[in-house]
Amino acid sequence: MKDTINIAFLGCGKATQIHSKTLAGFENIQLYYASRDKNKAGNFNRKFGGSGIFESYEAAVQAQNIDVLLIATPPKQHLELTLKALEAGKHVIVEKPPFLKSSDFKLVEKARGKTGRRVFIAENYFYKPLACKLRALIKSGVIGEILFLHINALKKQVIREEDWRSDSELSGGGALFEGGIHWINFVANLGLKVKTIKGLRPGLKNGVEKSLLITMEYEDGPVGTLYHSWETPSFFKGLRLSKIYGRKGSITFESNGIFIFVSGRRRHLIFPGLTDIAGYKAMFRDFIDCIRNGKEPSFTFNLAEQDIKLVEQIYASI
Repeated sequence: MKDTINIAFLGCGKATQIHSKTLAGFENIQLYYASRDKNKAGNFNRKFGGSGIFESYEAAVQAQNIDVLLIATPPKQHLELTLKALEAGKHVIVEKPPFLKSSDFKLVEKARGKTGRRVFIAENYFYKPLACKLRALIKSGVIGEILFLHINALKKQVIREEDWRSDSELSGGGALFEGGIHWINFVANLGLKVKTIKGLRPGLKNGVEKSLLITMEYEDGPVGTLYHSWETPSFFKGLRLSKIYGRKGSITFESNGIFIFVSGRRRHLIFPGLTDIAGYKAMFRDFIDCIRNGKEPSFTFNLAEQDIKLVEQIYASI
């Protein structure tokens, strides 16, 4: 791989804005923007110091100077654009949720094998300092055998009618699929393997689901609950407490990752890391290193497929 990596965004929305700010701090990365709205692509290019624009997704896919395509369109378009990008010889980074069905991963895997290019799934929750520290604490046995997990992901999130997230055909599902899949990744990657997972939908069953109670049974015994909602007000619009209970103590943490308090063999307060609290920097460092050196990312393609399978099991249980 050449020294400078040219990355083109397909889609100019919130995710592209977040990732542009993150990648601005990386050396030897040039950003390009593609949108069906030329003016929108131009605005993003100016705002984030980009190196150029494309007036269509197809133009970016076929551009000879582009090394990586970052797909940040509604999920319904992800599979088609990923396959086109691979066919054009590009590496691909796909926003979460990556594909509408777990079976789509086989199609991408086949295309990836033919082209020798890489496909990365942009799951920042896997790279959060909070998740990394919790994995280490659980592995250390500081609170003994894990018995219960209680994960609080309740918040109020207003989705406008014109937003593609309110359209289940474009988004692939309701709040669990579009946003809650990050939390599914979180509960499935704490060092405990999910054995069974189910969901319960509270309230009136009108329209796309915005709230779910999810129950997990892990191998070797632990059980857990995940409360996920886009319609439940929370303290300071998002501060929430979650807890992991063991036979020798407990771990209390702020769900976003501000702090962890361990009460076990010894008590201590931990601040996992505020400078990259969302995990975006760690995620892109891993991806770019893999592109340059041919390594596998910490968050693998198979782990991303597992997340979709778990969501499918939850929806099937409702």
